Amino acid sequence: MKKDLINREVSWLHFNARVLQEAMDKSNPLLERLRFIGIYSNNRDEFYRVRVATLRRLIKLKKDKPEYLSYDPLKILNQVKLIIQEQEKAYMATYHEIAAELKNHGIKIIDDLNLSKSEGEAVETYFKQAVHPHLFPIMLSGLSYPDNLKDNAIYLAVLLKSSNPEIEENYALVKVPTSRVSRFFILQEDVSETKVMLLDDVIRYNLGEIFLPFGYDSFEAYSIKFTRDAELDIDNDISKSFIEIMAESLKQRKKGVPVRFIYDEKMPEVLLSKLLKKFKVSKNDIIVAGWKYHNFRDFIDFPKLGQKSLWSPEVPPLRHPDLPLYKSIFSVVNQKDIMLHYPYQTFSHLIDLLREASLDPKVRSIKMTLYRAARDSKVINALVNAARNGKSVTVFLELQARFDEKANIQWAEKLHDEGVKVIKTIPGLKVHSKLLLIRRKEEGKNVYYSYISTGNFNESTARVYADDSLFTSDERIGMEVGQMFQLFETPYAPPDFRELIVSPYSMRTHFLKLLNAEIRSRKAGKEAWVILKLNSLVDEKLVAKLYQASRAGVKIQIICRGICVLVPGIPDKSENIEVISIVDRFLEHSRIYVFANGGKPLYYLSSADWMIRNLDHRFEVTAPVKDESLQRELYDLLQIQLSDNCKARLINQSKVNVYKKRSKNEPIVRSQLEIYNYFRKKSE
Repeated sequence: MKKDLINREVSWLHFNARVLQEAMDKSNPLLERLRFIGIYSNNRDEFYRVRVATLRRLIKLKKDKPEYLSYDPLKILNQVKLIIQEQEKAYMATYHEIAAELKNHGIKIIDDLNLSKSEGEAVETYFKQAVHPHLFPIMLSGLSYPDNLKDNAIYLAVLLKSSNPEIEENYALVKVPTSRVSRFFILQEDVSETKVMLLDDVIRYNLGEIFLPFGYDSFEAYSIKFTRDAELDIDNDISKSFIEIMAESLKQRKKGVPVRFIYDEKMPEVLLSKLLKKFKVSKNDIIVAGWKYHNFRDFIDFPKLGQKSLWSPEVPPLRHPDLPLYKSIFSVVNQKDIMLHYPYQTFSHLIDLLREASLDPKVRSIKMTLYRAARDSKVINALVNAARNGKSVTVFLELQARFDEKANIQWAEKLHDEGVKVIKTIPGLKVHSKLLLIRRKEEGKNVYYSYISTGNFNESTARVYADDSLFTSDERIGMEVGQMFQLFETPYAPPDFRELIVSPYSMRTHFLKLLNAEIRSRKAGKEAWVILKLNSLVDEKLVAKLYQASRAGVKIQIICRGICVLVPGIPDKSENIEVISIVDRFLEHSRIYVFANGGKPLYYLSSADWMIRNLDHRFEVTAPVKDESLQRELYDLLQIQLSDNCKARLINQSKVNVYKKRSKNEPIVRSQLEIYNYFRKKSE
């Protein structure tokens, strides 16, 4: 690995450590800290399913074809294990600290060991009514296909004994049905104290209800969990539709190779040995001795209990000042470009737009890309309604959106059944761009309304993800967005784009040219600087060009939430580069790129991070922001974030996740709160 680059897996673990820092941060409300415990856990599971799984595949590849790799994946995997082990200590200590503090606030998380008689009766009643119908135990001796055990689900491995000497000791597996029943049972809720029991312990307390009829009267239950390789192996059988291929690949994912097996460290050795043998888990696999509880991701949805001070205050999304109620959105955008900023401004503007388009007799067609939709998607319902009203509706629905493949297959079938034209997925090239195009007949000519976003058309994530969306009637942009939809159907005949920057064709080249222009400006004594806001910075060609620009004296400021392989502050290499990462209540998801351009700054919104997958293997769109008032708005937002001295961490190689220091007389700037206040003042 090059010394001037941070390994991407290590950098990602540093990002997840920032999430864990939010759980540790005592300035956050207590139950918000618990939610960050859940986010950290969920992130780590996905890391194993995708990145660790990939490393293991590369280890196997390197054994067969060592010249294919420029680094040692085994060495990186060992480094990853050590980092995660250290994080695990802080993670568990933080959870226990939060649980103890919750107890001081009257919220007590209890187990199955010390229940009073009345509490035991309440747990038994709840089990019989709400839990038992969803339990289907498996005797370990009869388990023929361990591959069928669900990925990332919690199972209780139960040791069964009997006081009857004729009944031999036995073993069973019980899946904890968290997809059907809440992980949290509120056993008691009153003014003085609230008691919460995890579903695992509800089942532990009632194992007799399951196994007493079979003569067993002594039970020990220990949690286990599999994490499997989540990468899909796509079959190239041309006789099948792509939906059929994806559906079959999803079935194979459920049986993916285990990349991690977690078990309760108190499990008897004899039971552990039987499980490892039955599951065909070897000493070479990642076997983790953990606590009695797994899947802390469920704490993301911990019930809203206790005083209001235990939660972050509500931040109601604001209306855009130029989009008042009961006014045609088309009439506004026909006169000026509009930019929406989620979650600070309401996503309902987009729903209102689609609703207006579905009813407006002047609207002829609606085209949209969909990558991740909400579970009960108002966006999709609005598109269906438009089709029912006779509009021509076309949707590119990406079936290869990781972990949303199944939902997207179902949405594709629903849209097709409702008369919506669904453009099929392009194998090997994901469509990650976020585009909406509405064609409207005005005074006998076509007017194109384009909506280009950094985030998904998803009303659920729009309350949590910080994204920006440009809404414009610019004819040139509208024509090129239309060409994008043509490109999705014939991807091997790219048009000549003049306004949009599109990958996998020209995006990296375009950004390299812009960086070269900044280098020339600097040498000519002109204004030269760059501001980048993105999720991940991985592409080595662009990183090398950023280093070159820094050496030339170009000032570069980067806000990078997640992976950043670039190392700032290296003398004579990157000393003109500053990188910060902001992790706070909202997930920073937007991509904004600004270049000084010799004193006439260029502003862009993009769906693409600076990663190989975004630049070479996906359809992504970067769009110019031309309106000067919107440019000023973006500049203001970036400056607020660059001034953050509360939730911003400095990214470098020697010190990990050091908070940006605040000078003695400097005011506190928590950028997400400041941005909300910025838009609130505008709306007033």
